[in-house]
Amino acid sequence: MAAEKWLLVGLGNPGPEYAETRHNVGSRCLARLARRHGIELRAHRLYSLGRGSIGGSEAVLARSRVYMNESGRAVAALLRQERVPLSRLLVVCDDLDLPLGKLRLRPGGGHGGHNGLRSIIAHLGSGDFPRLRIGIGRPLRDGRPVTDPDLVARYVLSVPTAEERPVLEEALELACDAIEVVLAEGLEAAMNRYNP
Repeated sequence: MAAEKWLLVGLGNPGPEYAETRHNVGSRCLARLARRHGIELRAHRLYSLGRGSIGGSEAVLARSRVYMNESGRAVAALLRQERVPLSRLLVVCDDLDLPLGKLRLRPGGGHGGHNGLRSIIAHLGSGDFPRLRIGIGRPLRDGRPVTDPDLVARYVLSVPTAEERPVLEEALELACDAIEVVLAEGLEAAMNRYNP
């Protein structure tokens, strides 16, 4: 039996000014996974792409090279090119509403206010694809969650604090572990092991 093929996509914004921001943890996760497995990511117009084997599955790793709110263009192009069913598209992104460093793996769903997921769902016409969200926490003001769009945008596009960095680094390692379990044992096994 041929190995299953998975398309793994990390979301983020392109350019060095965004590389280390909270919003780019999905892209950073895919870069880390590629390094862990010796997979070289080569730049294309809409994404950086690499291929390898992870957990007995054929893995196509991609980091979006378009801005977050245009992620759907890159993902739709990748799906057409790779001919992978939605059930084996795993999108990795940040999540404001998850506590810092927590992971949440789901088989599908809505965008939850995330512009990258919103764009992907709009381009694909469906939210029926797995996603791994990495918690970046929501900023607080006077002990209450901030909802002002400008303040939220400033927060997600900023670099984590010195106190947050080690928590996010550990979360990125765990996220890579979770992806490996998805490819080796399936989504359900990974959800049981890594969801809070």
